[in-house]
Amino acid sequence: MTAPAHDANPQRDDFRFFDRLRVRWAEVDMQKIVFNGHYLMYFDTAVAAYWRALALPYHETMHALQGDLYVRKATLEYEGSARYDDACDVGLRCARIGNSSMLFKAALFRGEQRLVHGELVYVFADPATQTSRPVPPSLRAALDRFEAGGSMLDVETAAWRGLATETAALRQAVWADELGQPEAAAIDADDATATHALARNRMGLAVGCGRLASDDGRIGQVSRMSVLQAVRGGGVGRALLSALVAQARQQGLHMLRLQAQRSAVGFYARAGFAVAHAEPLLLGGVPHVPMGLRLA
Repeated sequence: MTAPAHDANPQRDDFRFFDRLRVRWAEVDMQKIVFNGHYLMYFDTAVAAYWRALALPYHETMHALQGDLYVRKATLEYEGSARYDDACDVGLRCARIGNSSMLFKAALFRGEQRLVHGELVYVFADPATQTSRPVPPSLRAALDRFEAGGSMLDVETAAWRGLATETAALRQAVWADELGQPEAAAIDADDATATHALARNRMGLAVGCGRLASDDGRIGQVSRMSVLQAVRGGGVGRALLSALVAQARQQGLHMLRLQAQRSAVGFYARAGFAVAHAEPLLLGGVPHVPMGLRLA
């Protein structure tokens, strides 16, 4: 990793990743400014969002690596004060990876004004003994790739046979364990003839899936979109949907349809889907909104 020339005085352009926040009333002190200790909480919250951007579910990743991260040092420098209802951006960057430690640079901006900046030093260690261990090469490679602007996902499209095991496990986690749907509802007859998309992160873990089916060769149906809760908001769903739309165009389909949960309508709208003139449906007891995208 190459440090910016003004690494000790970070600017917005030094950061690829930002986490947006809005100052809440409970975070303001008697001076009507954000209490100083909350800035460390802002940075720590941004770290969780950073892992989502890397498509690395934190607990599953650390379990697979047989270790965990512990804060060794945290420093803050205060240059200005955020106030109630300010919209701020926390920039976060992995600046250096040593043998067992990782240094993150962080800064909080209100617009272009830097208010607070600092450093967070984490040590990778054995969770049982909390003794340091070398940062695993796969984690080091993922962090380096992200900071270099690389993609954190590989999306594979294939028939059911090639992706069945990983897809079924994802649907179990999302549909059955999280949403409480019957396990039998996660897999159906359309799977055998559909085109499936599976997203894997840089460590090879499947983090999201979806499928494209068509009965008449003209209209396709996108369904069974499933993304692990820990990485939602990190671009996994967008990558899956793009892959399925590309497959639909390749197959010569004229229209795509889907049933979106109400909370996901905005996500599909940003991808070009429009709400159809039809009544919402109850699917598995959950309201869904019909949406469509014209391809030709």
